[in-house]
Amino acid sequence: MIQAALTQPVLDDKSFQGFQSLIFAAAGIHLSDAKRSMVAGRLAKRLKILGQSDYRTYLERIKRDPVEHQLAVNLLTTNETWFFRESKHFDFLRNHILPNLSSSAPCRIWSAACSSGEEPYSIAMLLDDYFGSSSDWQISASDISTRVLEAASQGHYPLARAEHIPEAWLKRYCLRGTGEYDGSFLMNRSLRSRIHFCQKNLDNLETFSKPFDVVFLRNVLIYFSPETKRKVVAAVLSQLKPGGILMVGHSETLNGLSTSVQTLAPSIYRKTG
Repeated sequence: MIQAALTQPVLDDKSFQGFQSLIFAAAGIHLSDAKRSMVAGRLAKRLKILGQSDYRTYLERIKRDPVEHQLAVNLLTTNETWFFRESKHFDFLRNHILPNLSSSAPCRIWSAACSSGEEPYSIAMLLDDYFGSSSDWQISASDISTRVLEAASQGHYPLARAEHIPEAWLKRYCLRGTGEYDGSFLMNRSLRSRIHFCQKNLDNLETFSKPFDVVFLRNVLIYFSPETKRKVVAAVLSQLKPGGILMVGHSETLNGLSTSVQTLAPSIYRKTG
């Protein structure tokens, strides 16, 4: 007897539209029709774990189960990053921003879509190298996904992820794994303790207690509709000090999104209002 091959459930139009509405309501992210296969692939494993045979049933479960709703948000938010991604921003931070900060208050930087943590750890290495470990600089790092925040707080990465970390900093700040942890590295404890990881929804932003000198808001605006982009940029700018710096991804721009910024360089802006 020939057994029929197992097939992945089909993501029908109505269910896909339901997931589009869900992620837009949860995070302001617009999933285009081209993302249908991505949605199906990321959720298929979850359906299998739950023993559910179709996406429509899973969508109904999400609507009544807050824990499952967060798991779905975790799966559907894109998390692609690496250490010192778009390195010109880090050069600008070191050469043009840090020298001009007031010495009377600690430097405060926010990594606003930190994913699995490579961005805030890159910032932390730079700040520690520039100011020294005794200086009172502070980093906040946020994401909507609880899954990536958990990974980020651990600071444990495959060794292959260290490709863009300068050799001297790799030796100073990263502990190479041995035995069962061979092939991985851990950010050192003192650096991990400098970063406060927290869940934040940029589309419904809860404010921080103190404003920041610099905000990294990189490679996330591209996922929002024009209206949501304006809302997010306004909310993020409200968390910046007057004259503070906002950095977006190299492929992003604030043109048409805010009149309260001055362009310093492509993708780098100063708050004016």
